[in-house]
Amino acid sequence: MERKLNAELWDKMHYLFRDFNDRMVHVELEYDYEIDINALKTVLICFFEKAPVFHSSFTDNHIKPYWTVNRYNIDDVLTVKEINEEDRAKEVDEFLTQYIPPEAPLQMKVCVFRYGGKNTLCIVENHMCMDGGDFKYFMKALCSNYNGYLKDGVSPLDLRQGSRSYKTVYKDLSKTDKKAAESLYKNINKKDDHRFPFTKSSDEDKSFIARKVISPEKFVKIRTEGKKYGATINDMLMAAYFYSLYELAGFDESESVSISCAIDLRRHIKDTNNMGVTNHTAWMQCKIPELGRDIFETLQYAIRSANQFKQDKYMGLYGLPLLSLGYKIMPHAASEEIIKIGYSNPLIAMSNIGILEVDKLALDGHEPVRGFMSGAVKYKPYVLLSATSMRNELTLSMCVRGNDEDKKIVSDFFDLMEKNIDILIGESGETKAE
Repeated sequence: MERKLNAELWDKMHYLFRDFNDRMVHVELEYDYEIDINALKTVLICFFEKAPVFHSSFTDNHIKPYWTVNRYNIDDVLTVKEINEEDRAKEVDEFLTQYIPPEAPLQMKVCVFRYGGKNTLCIVENHMCMDGGDFKYFMKALCSNYNGYLKDGVSPLDLRQGSRSYKTVYKDLSKTDKKAAESLYKNINKKDDHRFPFTKSSDEDKSFIARKVISPEKFVKIRTEGKKYGATINDMLMAAYFYSLYELAGFDESESVSISCAIDLRRHIKDTNNMGVTNHTAWMQCKIPELGRDIFETLQYAIRSANQFKQDKYMGLYGLPLLSLGYKIMPHAASEEIIKIGYSNPLIAMSNIGILEVDKLALDGHEPVRGFMSGAVKYKPYVLLSATSMRNELTLSMCVRGNDEDKKIVSDFFDLMEKNIDILIGESGETKAE
């Protein structure tokens, strides 16, 4: 008899996002080490048994969608490929930009690229299964269990299990706060029609990942210089993002522009140990009233906007009850059409996934020498800037379905980002306007 799993609220929402992006989440970790493939297979098998959504197919029956758990072969999950080192970047990007359909029998693909005694570990997974927060947890658990298996020869067991429901976000709130949060039907994020200046969509467009690496010296300065202005790293990146957008797209400097920033809703959960891997991500809309006289005024606008959200103890919880109600009261197909009317998917967004901790990602004592994680491939005109850091090296990335001209546009944007970061950290010679 087939085993079925509930399609949770965020599963359905990310399925709805099929019109905006490919829903894949990507990670790349490079090691000066040859991974023990049998050990990696063993860990992956145990994790797939712990989290059956990874080997399930999503069924949209237009009434009540669900997951069907499938039998699988681990060799269909994990591929090992011998390559020439000079081909590494091309091979990695080709793997990372693949699309896994929700109706496929597996929702995660893993590849180990081998070359000259080095290995690059790449994983692509469906965002319907888990977000960046749980993907980071998954990667740390994968490495920890791999090390434990090599050391003790015991099959790994350490992957969280439990509810994947969005309602878990309410479990640690007081009765009063829970009642209030479950009544937050209003979506406080407003639509903004400003767009990243991509070319028009075409059937010839292909998925690509663009990256910009900011040196450890500059990244440390982003943190230290930001403190002088009362700014977090996120605030500093957001200010550079805003300023670069106005320059790149030619927005009127007097116009207000918004960038949606991902929020990890686990901030509301005290203990995640009894939760299954899932999604707990919402958006806050960072809005500036104008460009400002210089980037330092833009920074103050960004700080002010972010702080307004941070002072709200219900940050990120607005609109969840409305989404839940929309999916409950009507068949799924009708719910999607109604939600599309009321839900505004952000045209311009940023996800600061944060630090990739090399000690937690070490395999048999070998820490990754470099790596990054990124969000989904966006379909034009939508865009997402992802940020991760490793060894104080900051990687900015954009995953886009576009053409060579779009690659040039994103490259120009990243050059503007670095230029504006240099101004913020005092490395350009430009000074704050009086």
